[in-house]
Amino acid sequence: MAESEQSGVAVVEQLMDAFMALDLEAALDCFTDDAVVYDPHYPVPRMEGKEAIRQGFAWGIGNMEKPGFTVRHIWTDGESGAVEMDTNHVFKGGMTLEFEQVFVFETKDGKITRLQSYVPYAPGGIGGFMAKATRWSWKFKGKA
Repeated sequence: MAESEQSGVAVVEQLMDAFMALDLEAALDCFTDDAVVYDPHYPVPRMEGKEAIRQGFAWGIGNMEKPGFTVRHIWTDGESGAVEMDTNHVFKGGMTLEFEQVFVFETKDGKITRLQSYVPYAPGGIGGFMAKATRWSWKFKGKA
């Protein structure tokens, strides 16, 4: 892997390690000051700038007993790429949450400028309702 390809992956791996160690400051050090993080699991999914990311990550880390990420695949073209992973978190009180997700990332000079989570959940609202209604109809008709 070329050095530029490795730098994008390295900072994402550094972020995952910091998050699993519940180290907020080490996690924040992975981002530029004007970075954008989008993750639908947070109270404010779109976090713009390091202070917004700090607020979101402090909430996330503050609720975790043991975060867990298992990387399936990493694709990169150097400073941007995607990470497919299995997520297995243990929250304070013992509740576990397991799901798949993909993070798309962009980096510059060894820091993350954009990180966006994509999860396999159905959309909300009317779009989600229409998909569920069709799925039920197909099941009833033996098509699914």
